Amino acid sequence: MTMSIKKTLMAAALVVPAMAANVASAQSYNMTVAGASPGGLWSLLGAGLDSAMKAEFPGSTVTYQTSGGGLANVAVLQRDDASLAIIEDAVLQRARDGEPPFREPSDDLRVIANLYTWAPMQPVIREAFAEEYDIDSFADIGEVKPPITIAINKRGNIASSVAETMLETIGASPEELKSWGGDLIYAASSEQSGLIQDRRADMILNSLFVGHSSLMQAGTSVDLTLLPLSDDIVQEITQKTGTTPFVIPGGSYDWAPNDIPTVSISATLAVRSDMDEQQAYDLTKAVYENYEKIANVHPAMRSLTPEIMASVDVIPYHDGAMRYLKEAGLR
Repeated sequence: MTMSIKKTLMAAALVVPAMAANVASAQSYNMTVAGASPGGLWSLLGAGLDSAMKAEFPGSTVTYQTSGGGLANVAVLQRDDASLAIIEDAVLQRARDGEPPFREPSDDLRVIANLYTWAPMQPVIREAFAEEYDIDSFADIGEVKPPITIAINKRGNIASSVAETMLETIGASPEELKSWGGDLIYAASSEQSGLIQDRRADMILNSLFVGHSSLMQAGTSVDLTLLPLSDDIVQEITQKTGTTPFVIPGGSYDWAPNDIPTVSISATLAVRSDMDEQQAYDLTKAVYENYEKIANVHPAMRSLTPEIMASVDVIPYHDGAMRYLKEAGLR
């Protein structure tokens, strides 16, 4: 009788872990990720996140939800209208510090991963204008005070805000530009190429992937060059905006043979701080261990690595994400 009970207990001890494993493997999640427009890279990233979750937790879904973009996505997360959101590092810093358009500091956002870090602010100037006014670097604009018209992104876009900060840092605020006989034009990325080709703008300052088709196209009809930022200016801008240092490799364009130091806007996968820790852990495990499914959504994503994903510094990682990153040796 005693032996029979022991055998029964031993069998139960073996069955319980197996049952627990089956429950874990059967776990699935249904989440939404707030992005931006219905098309474009962010919608592809949503599809990549969905594939990563399905690979790790069969039956899971991550549904892409259109929104106004990174700035709007802070409120989307805070209202709990989406489980996840794609938000730029520069937006997260503004939300963290309560800088406009945010009214007060926020401590309810956390990150899971960087999705990309290579959308640099590219100071593209007409070569003839740069030569006429002896402009060799970004800082020269503030020193020379030329009658320059600069096109930046539309108001409400974080790239526009970063561009304004960059210009203010060198003493070229909108008011100063106008006092020199120049101007600041707010225009969508799709419009900026035409502005510089038609010479309605002397310079573009926007966050774009290196080799972006709009810049390649503009370079076929007007001679262009890139203006480098000094190390001091890069450091000042990154501290002010939450962006990261970046170097545009020499030869990326036929008209830009030298390395060009600048700053870059990164995109992160963010969540609320009160997301269940195990869910955050599982989400992190899925996207890091299946990162290729995100990297393969577009040629521009091929540089993605777990190390890059684990390099966010602007706000903390979620506790569940940090648990995974420490286990994986990434933090």
